[in-house]
Parts: sequence; structure tokens; C-alpha cells
Amino acid sequence: MNRFIVPIIGFAILVGFFAIGLNLDPTFVPSPLIGKTMPTFSLPRLGEPDQTVGSDDMLGRFTVLNVWATWCGGCRQEHPVLNRIAEQGDVPIYGLNWKDDAALATDWLRRLGNPYTATAFDEEGRVAIDWGVYGAPETFLIAPDGTILYRHISPMTMDVWKNEFLARIAAARGGS
Repeated sequence: MNRFIVPIIGFAILVGFFAIGLNLDPTFVPSPLIGKTMPTFSLPRLGEPDQTVGSDDMLGRFTVLNVWATWCGGCRQEHPVLNRIAEQGDVPIYGLNWKDDAALATDWLRRLGNPYTATAFDEEGRVAIDWGVYGAPETFLIAPDGTILYRHISPMTMDVWKNEFLARIAAARGGS
């Protein structure tokens, strides 16, 4: 009888871990950058490589940085939502085109619409590493002083935009 107790206890512990895991939010990945100043960068502007886009462009107002690529299925899924958000004009969206082909990315925006105020072209992915990007799409909310307020991993939805991004902006403004 004693030889069955250890496997039964081990199995019960394993079931407990699985039960806890099923109740966790799969889009939540802790970021050490939340509450800290965004990493500084300056990259060529997609479609206009003689110009740059960088962290300095995102200072002075609430902004969003969306990491995307043409090879990313979730990015295609969220793109109409980003276009709708951009049409609202509440918060400028900056793009970080990650490990992509510039011609394909430029064509993507021409065909599907361009929600971005500007898009930085991170061909080698070095800036994305500084931001702790695991994969595309990822979207960051940045305060006017450059502090990262929130990070969303997975395609953007209007519910996430309203409940996570706009709610945090309102709270940071003091509920206005």
C-alpha cells in the first residue's frame, strides 16, 4: 500500500499545477520594462530609409508601439483593428517592422492600409531584443515621459484596446 502513496501524491500535485495553469491568462508575459523608461533607438523609416524613426518621436504624448511583420499571421489578424484605432485618432501608433523584407512590408501597408504614424524598420531585430519582444505581434503603451505602461502579447482587439489601453491612459491622466 505504501508504494502507491508517493505516485498518488505526485499525481495529485501535477493535477493541481495543471488546474492552476488552465486559469492563467495566456497573453500575460511579465515584462521587466513596465514602469521603466523605454529603450532608446533610432532606425531607418520603412519606405523612406534616408529618414529615421526612434524613441524620441514617441515622447510628449501617449503613444503605442506595435511590433509586426508580414510573415506574422496574428499581425494580419490585428491589422484591421489597428486601422480602426488609428482612424479614431486618440493615440498615435508607431510600428516596429521586425525581421522582415522592406519591400513586402511597404506593399502590405499600401494594400491593407497604414495605421502607423511612422514605422521603424528593424531588419536584424536588435531593437526588438532591447524591448524584450518574444514574437509578433506585441504592442506597448508608452506614457508621454517615455515610461512603458503596458505590454500586450497577441493580436490587438477592440476589447483589449478599450479595456487595457484606453483604461490605462485614463487612469494615468487621473480618470479624465
